[in-house]
Formats: sequence, structure tokens, C-alpha cells
Amino acid sequence: MKNFFSIISLLIILKASSAQEEFIEPSRFITRFEFIQLTGGVILLQGQFDTFKDTLSFILDTGSGGISLDSTTAEFFGIKGSPSTRTIRGIGGIRQVSFLNNRKLHLPGMTIDSLNFHINDYSLLTSVYGERIDGIIGYSVFSRYILKINYDSTQIEFWTKGTLKYPRGGYLFKPAITTLPVQNARIKDDVTIDGRFLIDMGAGLNLLLNTDFIKDSAFLRKDRKLYVKEAEGLGGKIDMFLTTIKEVKLGPYKFRNVPVNVFDDVNNVTSYPHLGGLIGNDLLRRFNVIINYDAKDFHLKPNSHYSDGFDYSYSGIELYYVNGLIVIGDVAKDSPAEKVGLLEGDVVVAINKNFSQNMTQYKTAMQDPGESIKMIVRRGSELTEFRFKVKNILRNK
Repeated sequence: MKNFFSIISLLIILKASSAQEEFIEPSRFITRFEFIQLTGGVILLQGQFDTFKDTLSFILDTGSGGISLDSTTAEFFGIKGSPSTRTIRGIGGIRQVSFLNNRKLHLPGMTIDSLNFHINDYSLLTSVYGERIDGIIGYSVFSRYILKINYDSTQIEFWTKGTLKYPRGGYLFKPAITTLPVQNARIKDDVTIDGRFLIDMGAGLNLLLNTDFIKDSAFLRKDRKLYVKEAEGLGGKIDMFLTTIKEVKLGPYKFRNVPVNVFDDVNNVTSYPHLGGLIGNDLLRRFNVIINYDAKDFHLKPNSHYSDGFDYSYSGIELYYVNGLIVIGDVAKDSPAEKVGLLEGDVVVAINKNFSQNMTQYKTAMQDPGESIKMIVRRGSELTEFRFKVKNILRNK
């Protein structure tokens, strides 16, 4: 009997010791500051790089497996990276990169050290948003902290890793995370499919689908019209198609008549058939989000933007900010813009009597389906006014 009680006592001691070893400290608040929200819900954080005092702008991106600095910014600071054999892969191509090792990132109220920045050219992103893009913040930062993103207040909080009580009224997702988060979602059009998708907060769209995924699954309704558009991503520009699908279901949350982009994944960004595509931030911005890589948790709670309407507009042109001018990029064949005679390279002077040269305001003006657009452009030395009506892709005509 004595031996029996000794064994029980030993088990109790071992259990207590094990519980003590498994104890994880509660997460602690570090800092809170405002962010800038770009087109499609993309988040821009401002901070400083290493010992340099200039304020820089970084895109927050769960689709990035590291952290990076723009090549022009590095050149401005007079710094050169160490050559490497590493490559980065984006929808527009594959590039070999150099590194700036063991550097610091200063954000309001905190400093993150021992970061290895790779160098990449983000001039295209700068021209797309009309805002200087100095780099991208990805896994190297997400893996060290818990981030709370509030799209209602446009504020972000950084917390230490540890136990955390999530707010009521949301849903806790458990994506697979190695360096990039992958989440199951249900999409419906001609058929219903449960698929795996990359959660990509750096993508200013709702859903991006791989053409191989669509062909193999016979997913899209046969009467869906695909509208040609030019898109931009890591590595350069690429032609895509725009259409809508019946439904996207993410956990308990359903969205109907969702605009989606379709692309030919020649660089195998989605690793098909491992993934069918990616979920972008125009969908995620409808939630206040808590990202906890350490626990492999994404907590989503619907915010005031949850019921915002989707953008069904189609003009057939993209605007770029180039050398202080707003310039028309590729003009899609048979698009409203092409039919009235707009050309790639035309310089936009005004849209609907707005001469502000504000990229965000101009893009917003063309996001109202059925709206008549009056665009003044400079072609050579001449000013010309063009008028066209923005098409509604939901009508599928």
C-alpha cells in the first residue's frame, strides 16, 4: 500500500512539473498606431529603416515570406545588399535577390532588430498606388508578434507572443502556416468546391483563381463573361480576367456575387494543385483581424465594412503614377475605354472636372458601374475630352 501511495505522489509531482513547463505567459501589449489603407484594403505602415531617419512606407503582407526594402530606397541610402542565390516568386515573374542582413525596423513605439531584408524593385507598386512603397513587411515580423488590425479605426496593435483571449462575436480560423498562411474556403458557381487558398493581405482584391484550377474543376458557369484587365504584382504586370461567382464562404461568413480575378499561373505562385488561388484584402478588410502565427490563429470579427458593396466596375484601363504624372496603362480590347479611343500612354489631366491629380480620387470615380466618365487627357501637345460609361460586370453582358 505504501508503494501505491508513493507511485500516486510521484505521478502528481510529475503532472504538476509538466503543467509548469507548459505554462505560457499571457500576451502583453506593446504599441498601437494608425495605418494608411490603400485601394483594395491594402495596409501601409510607416516607419524607419535601421539608422536612417527618413520615414518610409511598408505594405503589410501575409503573402510575403520575409521582409524587404525597395531597390531605389536602398540606392538612395547608399547601401548595397549581399549577393545570394535566393529567389522570390510573384505573379509577374521570378527574381534573384540580395540581402541587407541584421538590420532594424523602427515602428511607432517599438523597434524590431535582427531582420534580414531582401532588396526588390517596387517602383511598379509605387506607380499603382500613387504612394511611395519602400518595402514589404511579411513573415519575418508576423512570426514574432501578435497583430490586431482594426479597419474601423484604421489602427494596428502589436502584442508579444503568448496566451490571448479573443473577442466575442468573431470566428477563430486555424490556417496551416509554415511561412505563408493557407486557409480552407468554400466557393460556389457552376459547382461547389472546398479548396485551399493563400491568405494574402498584400493583394487588393477579393479572390484570385488559378486557370488550371478552374479548368480541372469545371468550376465557372459556362455563360460567365471574362473581362480582360491588366494587373500588377511582384515581378511586374500580367494580363488577368475579371468576372463574378455566386458565393464565397469563409468559415461561417458568406458573400454572394463576388468579383474574382482569374490568371494563368505560369510562375506557379499558387503551387497548384496544392492551392486553387488566394484570398485578398478586399475581402479581409470587412473584418477586424487578429493574426497569431505562433498559435496558428486568425481571428475574424465582422466590422462596419462587412456589408460594403463589391466593386463591379469595368472601364478597361488601369492608371499609373509615373514621374509625377497619372498615365493610362494597357487599354483592354473591346472595353469601354478602348471603344472611345483612349490609348496607352495618354496622360490624365482630369476626371469629371476633378483636376486634383489625386490617384485615389480618380480610381474611386471609375468604380461606379453605369457612371458616365468625362476624362481629359493630354496626348502629345493636345488636350482631348473622352466620354465613356463604366460597365457593370455583375450583369454579365
